Amino acid sequence: QYRLDAKLERLDQTIIQRYLPHIDVAPLLNLHVLKLVESTNSEAKRLLEEGAASGTVVLAEGQTGGRGRRGNTWISPYAANIYMSLVWRFDHDATLLEGLSLAIGVAVRRAILTSGVENIGLKWPNDIYANNKKLGGILLEIIGDPSVKADVILGVGINVAMSERLGRDIDQQWIDLNSVSTSKVSRNALAANLISSLFDVLQNFTEVGFTAYRDEWQCADCMRGSPVSLSNSRETIYGTVLGVDSSGALRLMQEDGTERQFIGGEMSLRKQL
Repeated sequence: QYRLDAKLERLDQTIIQRYLPHIDVAPLLNLHVLKLVESTNSEAKRLLEEGAASGTVVLAEGQTGGRGRRGNTWISPYAANIYMSLVWRFDHDATLLEGLSLAIGVAVRRAILTSGVENIGLKWPNDIYANNKKLGGILLEIIGDPSVKADVILGVGINVAMSERLGRDIDQQWIDLNSVSTSKVSRNALAANLISSLFDVLQNFTEVGFTAYRDEWQCADCMRGSPVSLSNSRETIYGTVLGVDSSGALRLMQEDGTERQFIGGEMSLRKQL
């Protein structure tokens, strides 16, 4: 049982669809607004395995087992934030999907900017930042055999109304939209803007690739020029962020003056002595 603050806004399928533009998105949209799930990605995967159409969207008020990258827990208090997953079926293999998670970051940032919030940054490979604190994240999963046809589940989590009490278990600095917005952010309006923005990117990504979004991503890169450490399964590298290349790989200037590119890893800001 959940006792909700009267001021909290519940997700409402009718309101979300009212916010959506009636062209492009509506014919493809199969929207599920749920109360409590293990995770929206798990629910989207289940629907995909049952034959869900491309464009199926799962939104939930809360998650009991929300997931971030690398198996990390995504703290998911009830009726406070956005927890959303979207099924997209590409009609080709995964080789054309280089940089997709970064393009999705651009789409998510565009949607957040429509809420009247400024200074939204992107951190490679798929975090959303505001005021140098984590605002949200993206989780991309390829389902099935990626060498045949790529079925993708895109998970998006955004902190909207996360109180200090609700966020006490988060293990890094975080922020929510209501603390950086001049007015209270509507979760229903934000959900609709997210759906619309994601569809815009996904519908033409195969044709234009990440190249079409690279400049916009780099303008929002909140780590560019910063000293960082990058850790993967083999090594930890120290250097300065130069940006990303046309495939979405991180460009890092190492301490010896040479540049390397990385397609995966965990990046952290290095404190200056």
